[in-house]
Amino acid sequence: MLSERELAFIAIHKDSYPSVFRFVRRRVESAEMAEEIAADVFRVVWQKWSDDARPELGYLLAIARNLVGNAYRSRDRQQALQEKLRTTAVERFGDDSENVAVQDAMDRMRVQDREILQLAYWDGLGTTDIAGVLQCSESAAKVRLHRARTAFRKQLPAGAETTTQKMGV
Repeated sequence: MLSERELAFIAIHKDSYPSVFRFVRRRVESAEMAEEIAADVFRVVWQKWSDDARPELGYLLAIARNLVGNAYRSRDRQQALQEKLRTTAVERFGDDSENVAVQDAMDRMRVQDREILQLAYWDGLGTTDIAGVLQCSESAAKVRLHRARTAFRKQLPAGAETTTQKMGV
């Protein structure tokens, strides 16, 4: 049996989600990101909502705007880090090195694939620990790691087989 608070929240979600999603979708690159941010809006509302008054749409959209800003700042920090890593690799090993090829391949990958490879190879985590970090089952972590390795191999330039052999990918 649901409490009155839960029923009221469900009603708010049902009434407001389409507007929140549209607002976010116009401001982000993908529908998946929009879904995630819209869900986060309602997570924040649930955490901060007092039963006194129903949150207005303007309040929900203000939360959404802040979360979109956070997502852009996070993306910008990630891009800056990737560029710094590439620049460092070029300075240390030269523009034609395997390290730069690896960095370029990682840059072209999806964020999720890049993250799991970094957990496995840079942080040295096994699939059990990766599953803990990603909050998924160990078998799901194995599948994601396998897919990320495959995606990585596809991003490497032709003739870079020695790089993947050295990494065990």
